[in-house]
This record gives sequence, C-alpha cells and structure tokens, in this order.
Amino acid sequence: MQLGILYGISVGTGDPELITVKGLRILQAADIVTFPQGINNKPGVAQKIISQWLQPQQTTVPLYFPYVRDQNILESAWQKAAAIVWQYLQQGNNVAFACEGDVSFYSTFTYLAATLTKLHPEVVIETVPGVCSPTAAASELQMPLTVSNERLIILPAIYTVAELETALDLAEVVVLLKVSSVYKQVWQILQKRGLLESSWVVEKATCSDRKIYHNLQYHPHLQLSYFSLLLIRVLKTAL
Repeated sequence: MQLGILYGISVGTGDPELITVKGLRILQAADIVTFPQGINNKPGVAQKIISQWLQPQQTTVPLYFPYVRDQNILESAWQKAAAIVWQYLQQGNNVAFACEGDVSFYSTFTYLAATLTKLHPEVVIETVPGVCSPTAAASELQMPLTVSNERLIILPAIYTVAELETALDLAEVVVLLKVSSVYKQVWQILQKRGLLESSWVVEKATCSDRKIYHNLQYHPHLQLSYFSLLLIRVLKTAL
C-alpha cells in the first residue's frame, strides 16, 4: 500500500481567514487532521482556527506536546506523536497537521517531522507556509515590520537581560516573543534606553479578543497571556 503524505499546514495566528487557499484545499482533502492538544481538555489554538473549515467525514486526532524545556520529556512526546501519525500514513491516509502561525517559524511541527524522518526515512512530508506572529502584529499595528535597510532581530524567548541589550545595539527593529514572563525586566530596559514610546505589545494578534498596548510608559505592570509579543523600533524611521 502506498504511504500517505504528511502535510504541515500553516493556519495563521488566530483569524481563520488567514489560512492560504492552498492550505485550506489540502486541509479539507486530508483523511486525518491533527493538531496540538489543548491544555486542560480545552481546544487548542490551531484546533479553534480550523474548526469551521473541517469536513464531517474527517477524523481529528489531537497530539500531546508538553510545554516544558526538559529534553527527555519533549523527545518522548515527539516519538509518541510520530508513532500515532505513522500508523495513519502506513494505512495510506493523508494526514494534515494544523500548525498555528507559520510551519517553519518556531513550530511544533518541525520536531514531529524531524522525528518521523529519523524513525521512518521513507516518510513523505510537505509543508504550506503562512502568517507568523511578527507579521500579524505589524498588520494589527498598521505599520511595516521593516523598511529600507533596517535590521530585524526576533528573540523567541529571553533568558538573560544581556540578550536583549545586544539585540537593541544591533538592530533597528526587535521583536520579543513569549514576553509575558519577563515583561517587567524588559520594561525597565526600555525605560533606561528611552524606547517606551516606540514600543508596542500585541496580545493574541488577529484573534477576536486581541489587545494592543502602545506608549508603554503608561503600562509598567501588564499581566499578559502566553501569546503576547513586544515590538520595539529602536530608531524612529519616518514611515
């Protein structure tokens, strides 16, 4: 029997209409649709994004990916998820994995695909690009992410203050992902550098409940969700 194909489909940051035409076509044609399992038995972000596009005959399969940094726990979860997907592929079923944001941008799908390829080199994998959080946030702010020859640095997470200081020295535009846990420290650095007025926080970009905070000198103590980013224009380029 011919193996099914595993598709990694970028479904955007929250607005269901941000999926591409190609992504929607493949998603709706797949026999099996998978996505990261939500927390506490609640629907996950990717699942909520695609729910209105699914067809009655499709089988949905949530896959467990823990939110931890322990490499052993992560690898165990990737292998279990890969084993589930491989069973369907062996049966000739095409499997679509719905990936929040873009499939190549700090994506859970990357680890699933790499694990499957390592365990089963014959696996066939295709990906469909899409909208990632920095570009979605720029759209929400109605401003370009970069212009002219500006340099952009994206930090997926900040573990030391020095990382941010270095980024601010090197680039004209800096985007901080997962900023909620370090917002207080970041705010202090921006205050010291006089950058609070040229920084924005976008929480849940493109979702119906998204929030935007500008002129951060008035917002030193924000309680932010996990899906929040901070965009800093280090040099105030005329737009």
